[in-house]
Amino acid sequence: MTYIPPKVWIWDADSGGRFANINRPLAGATYNKELPVGQHPLQLYSQGTPNGVKVTVMLEELLALGHSGAEYDAWMINISDGLQFSSGFVEVNPNSKIPALVDTQSGVNVFESGAILLYLAEKFDAFLPTKTKERAETMNWLFWLHGSAPYLGGGFGHFYAYAPEKYEYSINRFSMEAKRQLDVLDRNLAERQYLAGNTYSIADIATAPWYGALVKGLLYSAAEFLDVSSYKNVTRWADEIYARPAFQRGRMVNRTHGPESQKLEERHNASDFEKLDLPTT
Repeated sequence: MTYIPPKVWIWDADSGGRFANINRPLAGATYNKELPVGQHPLQLYSQGTPNGVKVTVMLEELLALGHSGAEYDAWMINISDGLQFSSGFVEVNPNSKIPALVDTQSGVNVFESGAILLYLAEKFDAFLPTKTKERAETMNWLFWLHGSAPYLGGGFGHFYAYAPEKYEYSINRFSMEAKRQLDVLDRNLAERQYLAGNTYSIADIATAPWYGALVKGLLYSAAEFLDVSSYKNVTRWADEIYARPAFQRGRMVNRTHGPESQKLEERHNASDFEKLDLPTT
């Protein structure tokens, strides 16, 4: 049966889908609860989704460089349980999306993963070139990711993996776009080691949890469907980044899936990793 849109759309809370219980066309808090605060100046409220992983990787990379001021507390905000709609979280991020960062030292709240990466890069003068040309190229790819990933996540991922019904048009539409984006990356990485040149940057940190995970078979079980093995340069880049010890640690934080030995629900000190399987150096 062909769907005919109504004259005025009305929210149907029983529309189905994996996230139907938390999706709504309204903003604001649904219950009162303050956020916990730990001992470090940086307080992260997140979950180990690709967007959350960007920030925990960034923090672990900063610590690996010796920036002790990047020590952080990472608190679990399980989005399936609707914790992003608490009054405390909404106060930090009125958009009710993870991740959200509070810098208690400066009194700054930062939301949106790309904004958090940029804030931390500027705060610690790391993973962002200072020369105009190189900086502009890094920003090009950082913003490319944040314009492209919604097509991979909310587009392809939703209709391929999470929608209660599978429709050929929507899956074809977003599969085509996901593959076009992979081709953009593959052509770029044919000529350079990292996205913005030959230096690892916040552009790579932002992109690897999405497209790196995709080509490594870690996202939506879609590697074969999208024939990701054909993107040789993206695969080479992803393998190199995923081998970084700091990246491995960052992927563990606030993680809700996978083996218990590779999950750290909350992170408050570097020693928290000692009980897990992956390297701490």
